[in-house]
Amino acid sequence: MVNPASSSARTVNNPAPLEQRSARITALVAGKMPARRQDRYRAGTLRSIMIDPNPTDDQLMIKIRALAALLALFIPFLACKAQGIQDAAQRNAPVAIGKLLAPEIGGIKQLVQITTDDSSKPVLLFLSGGPGSSMMNNADAFTGILKSRFTIVQWDQRDAGKTLKLNPSPDQPSVTQMTKDTHQVITFLTKELGQEKIYLLGSSWGNVLGFQIVRTHPELLHAYFAVNPVVSQAASEQELLQILIKHFQANPLASKELASVSIPLKVDEDMFYLRKWLFYKDGKEFALSDGFKNGFLQWSKTWSPVWNEVMRIDLPKTLKKVDLPIYFFVGKNDIQTSTRITKKYFEDLKAPKKSLFLFENSGHQIHQDEPEKFQNAIINALDTK
Repeated sequence: MVNPASSSARTVNNPAPLEQRSARITALVAGKMPARRQDRYRAGTLRSIMIDPNPTDDQLMIKIRALAALLALFIPFLACKAQGIQDAAQRNAPVAIGKLLAPEIGGIKQLVQITTDDSSKPVLLFLSGGPGSSMMNNADAFTGILKSRFTIVQWDQRDAGKTLKLNPSPDQPSVTQMTKDTHQVITFLTKELGQEKIYLLGSSWGNVLGFQIVRTHPELLHAYFAVNPVVSQAASEQELLQILIKHFQANPLASKELASVSIPLKVDEDMFYLRKWLFYKDGKEFALSDGFKNGFLQWSKTWSPVWNEVMRIDLPKTLKKVDLPIYFFVGKNDIQTSTRITKKYFEDLKAPKKSLFLFENSGHQIHQDEPEKFQNAIINALDTK
């Protein structure tokens, strides 16, 4: 005979009355049960549902209500968890950007182009040559590889490109003013893209602005890329003049015009003759046309005062040490910004990290002459420890 007290019969000790159990389920569904009791009651309810195969009608009703209570509690939890996973995935998903912005910089609207397939990539801002020139329209030709590593930013400076079309500068541009513009653009980008620092690249004249930022705000930069930089421009122009005089010694017109050039530059024609015969030497026959002369002298009305400031730049005397990694990119055949002068400056400059990349088949426009090598060199510079 089986002793009921020791039986393995599946009964619950001191079971609560049906009315009490029903009230507990109601409280559980309504969210009125204390939190510390909810998990314990859910487990007990689930166990009671599973272990009694022959419930009475009243017990069956209790079980149905209990099962409904558990579903009501667990389904929203699972749905919230799934939504949380989806939200986290969306937050971590790359954000592509391809837009042209016109923030107010230095009192006027200035055009900034941001291109990336993932806005969390580090920013690389190009400072174009010139002054008065834009790299924006042709940027795809020399940034396709770089887009794999960077968020690419092009900026049309005041009185250049799309910024000039939108609103000419109300004041005569100056190096001081445009350096302030550069700082504001960098600050705008760090806020717009949520990054504390950027990479900065100066091309030719762009280095006039770039080295000013290197000097005054190194905390905003991961590193600086100096591409065919302005280093000691008066010395570079003097070196260029002697090269051109020798090259064109059999050309009476060239010899006459070059002999009239004064350095430091005194009149707009001094700069015009230097560029005219430099471009012609490089195979650009349009430099002999009246159209080129008229266009150049028109450019001079805005930019001659700025270039006279540039002619006083002498980095070997004024910037002997920098506080960030710096990389020089030099065209072997560049005589517009002397390769010899740049290499000497690189050797003497003190920096936590520095490298010089020489482009054998390039002159003053490395990004045009050797675009693939140019981009890979930038990436390799950062990958080299």
